[in-house]
Amino acid sequence: MTASTYTDAPSLSRTLQGITCVLAGMVLFVGQDVLMKGMLTHYPVWMLIFSRSIVALMTLLPLVLWLGAPHRILTPLWPWYLARAMLFASGFAMFYTAFPFMGLAEVTTLFFAAPLMTATLAALFLQEKVGAHRIAALLVGFAGVVIAMNPTGGNFGWISVLPLFCALTYAISQIIVRKIGEQDTSLVIGLYTISFSGFVIVPMGFVVTQMIVVSPELNHLRMSWPVPNVKGIAMLALLGAIGTVAYTLVSRAYQIASASVIAPFDYSYLPLAAILAYLLWGEIPPHTTFIGMVLIIVSGMYTAYRELRVNRSADDNPPTAQTVFTPGAPSVVLADALDAEAMELDEFDKKLP
Repeated sequence: MTASTYTDAPSLSRTLQGITCVLAGMVLFVGQDVLMKGMLTHYPVWMLIFSRSIVALMTLLPLVLWLGAPHRILTPLWPWYLARAMLFASGFAMFYTAFPFMGLAEVTTLFFAAPLMTATLAALFLQEKVGAHRIAALLVGFAGVVIAMNPTGGNFGWISVLPLFCALTYAISQIIVRKIGEQDTSLVIGLYTISFSGFVIVPMGFVVTQMIVVSPELNHLRMSWPVPNVKGIAMLALLGAIGTVAYTLVSRAYQIASASVIAPFDYSYLPLAAILAYLLWGEIPPHTTFIGMVLIIVSGMYTAYRELRVNRSADDNPPTAQTVFTPGAPSVVLADALDAEAMELDEFDKKLP
């Protein structure tokens, strides 16, 4: 599959639909993380990630079976997806571990170092070209990360680096997707990544709890899982459903609209998270977080713009920078999603009621 399989420019109506889908997806992803932050007072991280994965499996598996080709359940790439699931599970376990100690805006701002790390790793290991403009943008972005971390501040500690480790695992998982190529659709990649992560998170949690002392402040890392009541089951199901619907909406956005138009709207997550955290919990991030957020957004959007607008031949691989960067969502190269799924877009539309 190459970029030549889908060359027609999306219509204005589909562009608007794509923007609407990605914005709705970002709202839901913020809602997912807000719900996760609230539920950590009752349930451990491992249980929440496991529950979310089970709901995603129950939702995405029937969808893949219903859509049929080019989606496939049996894939020889499953060992790679298992490796991605381990990165996904460990990364977001660290991401959510920071929630009780840091504001939502602070955690998510540091996570958005992932696009910068992905671009850097792609240059180092995939030999993607890095021009002067892109290098400058990356330097600005990493400066924003350092400012947002505020290492000279009194609140800096080991918790502060957890979102960055999450961003690193996210970036590495994206490099894996690029390395194995365009052999599966984004829906299949998401199904395997989210589902496998639910199963590897259980032994992962057991190992962690054997290595650390679960003090009262780290109670959300305990391995004892409380039995939820009816309301708790509903909340766990809602957590998984929100994330699954959000991922589906964002994937759909990149199927029906141009990636160069849609990509900047991924960054709407950051101001939405900051606003909602303020309204719900009165969180006011330090000024260093706001400065870092602005620099990271500017850097990431400019890098994506340069990658998406560069002239490429039909046989060139699409850039790794074309990626959905959202906390809690498996990363997928957007151009791959376009190439693999645009061909069955009309068939998908026909199946919709």
